[in-house]
Amino acid sequence: MILMKRYPSLRKALRVATFGLATLVPALPALAAEHAADVDPLIGEDWYGEVFVGATTPFGMVKLGPDIRGFGARKGFQSEGDIRGFSHLHLSGGGGKYDNIRVAPVTGTLNPKDIHSPRSGEQANAGYYAVNLDRYGVKAELAATRRVGMHRYTFAQAGDAHITLDLDLLEKGTGEETQRFLGGEMSVVSPNEIVGVGRYIGGWNEGGEYDVYFDLITDTPSQGAQTWLGDTLSATPKASTDTDRPLGGSLDYRVTAGQTIQAKVGISFVSAQQAHRNATEEVRDWRFDDVRAAAVAQWNKALGRIEIGGATETQRRQFYTALYHTMMMPSDHTGENPKWSSKEPYYDDFQAIWDTFRSDAPLLILIAPDRQRDILRSLIDTYRHAGYMPDARVGNDNGRTQGGSNADVLVADAYVKGLGGIDYATALKAMEKDAQVPPADARKEGRGGLESYNKLGYIAQPTERAGSRTVEYAYDDFGIAEVACGLGHAKDAELYKAHAGNWANLWDASWQQEGITGFLRPRNADGSWAPQYLVRRGTWPDFYYEGDLWTYSLYAPQDGRKLVQLSGGNEAFVKRLDALFDGLHFDITNEPGFLIPDLYLWAGRPDRTADRLLTYLHKAFKDSRDGIPGNDDSGAMSSWYAFQSMGFYPNAGQDVYLIGTPSYPRVDIDLGGGHTFTIVADNLDGHSVNRYIQSATLNGQPLDNAWFRHGQIAKGGTLKLVMGPTPSRWGTTTPPPSLSDPGFALCTAKR
Repeated sequence: MILMKRYPSLRKALRVATFGLATLVPALPALAAEHAADVDPLIGEDWYGEVFVGATTPFGMVKLGPDIRGFGARKGFQSEGDIRGFSHLHLSGGGGKYDNIRVAPVTGTLNPKDIHSPRSGEQANAGYYAVNLDRYGVKAELAATRRVGMHRYTFAQAGDAHITLDLDLLEKGTGEETQRFLGGEMSVVSPNEIVGVGRYIGGWNEGGEYDVYFDLITDTPSQGAQTWLGDTLSATPKASTDTDRPLGGSLDYRVTAGQTIQAKVGISFVSAQQAHRNATEEVRDWRFDDVRAAAVAQWNKALGRIEIGGATETQRRQFYTALYHTMMMPSDHTGENPKWSSKEPYYDDFQAIWDTFRSDAPLLILIAPDRQRDILRSLIDTYRHAGYMPDARVGNDNGRTQGGSNADVLVADAYVKGLGGIDYATALKAMEKDAQVPPADARKEGRGGLESYNKLGYIAQPTERAGSRTVEYAYDDFGIAEVACGLGHAKDAELYKAHAGNWANLWDASWQQEGITGFLRPRNADGSWAPQYLVRRGTWPDFYYEGDLWTYSLYAPQDGRKLVQLSGGNEAFVKRLDALFDGLHFDITNEPGFLIPDLYLWAGRPDRTADRLLTYLHKAFKDSRDGIPGNDDSGAMSSWYAFQSMGFYPNAGQDVYLIGTPSYPRVDIDLGGGHTFTIVADNLDGHSVNRYIQSATLNGQPLDNAWFRHGQIAKGGTLKLVMGPTPSRWGTTTPPPSLSDPGFALCTAKR
């Protein structure tokens, strides 16, 4: 390894980048673990990808990164605009919350209202961020532990310098999503230390108050200190306010050219004392490079659970950056819960499960099962103490619920795949409460329109999001049925199995659109049809949330067979899917349609799945700053890319994986416990000509269907695919399981 570090070109040369060679040359274990070097955090920073750029650890609470000035309505980081400073709490793939506890180095005369700088020399890596603040002549470097941000500032010129800290500056959002500063306090307690708290409310989730405590400690005593309240700078060591006014402080220096000052900032949601403990216990000394190296080691361990063989350098960057993005959120706030005491893990920043249940969570079950177990334990504990499992939770408060009660799908996905260490009995109680108890505030928790849904089998007009909620509730109910069956609650299992078919109660078999017959349609409480809803992409008050009738008419992950039947059979269903794609109705920028390219499998056309997937894998995702086609949404987009590029995709909430078309000749997934699942694609070429599967074996046995069960790979195994340039008969006869299959029964998952 010393040779590899000293001669990076040797490391690069040893990476096999040509297709086919990877299947002949065994992977080098020492090199395979260093995938942090493959990550480019700047992929997806532009074009509304809204990914976090900065320093953090896998699922770290602290996400220390730059805040950008003058980006208008755009949220998060982007490649243009001055840097205003470096705050310690961020989301990834979404915005409207946080940007709390902002630190900035300043030179010359301090004006708290005018802190910003153009930038150059930007460097972003897993666990590290660096940039030159040109206005101030400062090189800023950032690293992090789970709850501490580490800063290293190098000043190019001698003169006055300041380490500033702002409490009131944050991402405030707009309209009902506005985040507000409620006030705070800070104290300069020594020439090296500032402590305090900021209080905030609102934001994307319309959440209640959350308090952020901080302890900033520097390695260099200051020559003086100031605080400010409003427009007034003062030598007073304390400042506080109970209103939304500028509030901050600074440690002031007279630096020499080339001098470095380091700061560590402990963050806590519980108390200033705990913020101090975090700062002093998680970072015990001032070796910045050691903090950075420890973060990189954590990323190497997390990313090293998957090895892709035969990939190009571009593919490696795209894949491992996608994997990196899936491990940003939710954030591990264990030990930082201000709401209740519990020995359970505590996770926050679910923004939102509506985005991540489809592919992000199933990916973690494969490569980070202990992490996903703890996430689910946290959700169940939130039910115990707050009343419901959240569909979203940010800033220690539930909300907003975009669609169904999708934590139900997470529980079902874990249960049918045999994930242990979870109190499934209590989880089932939480799931059944979702299905039975109308919430006081439907945007905060539970299911809105539940009375209508349970009485009529659909949500009647004019309830908001009636269409998208109906189909999501039906799938959530399918998840409840699976868990109830497995736990021996036969009567409940049959009830929710019946409810899983409710999506079809909104199906209007006579409605025609662009030559296709049969779509979902709004329905009144008396059973009559309401006017069709044709908005391309609805929002909170609309019939469909962030989708249209083409997308949501195909949302029945539990029953692909019935979708085919209602559409008129296999040939008509293929025609329908072709019309959807060719008519530009497929929306890769949002999650509701994630499963649609795989729906061809239910009509016996794996070749069309391969064609459609490759179009979007190649054109929508790129190795560039605009390389994600929409908001990454807590890694949801990235997890779709990661799965589909490996050649398979989960039907979340079930024990079934759907086979698409691989992008790499070999993939090795470390499942833990000494078990590895390997995918080998023989004859795969670098131009996707040989995109069609000709034959397959799973664990040495012929596999004729384009899907397999989790139980077949849970203890490891090998999926071998033989690729070719033309469609074959493979995968055309046995569609994936469906609720409408003759003899379909629950409790059949291989656990």
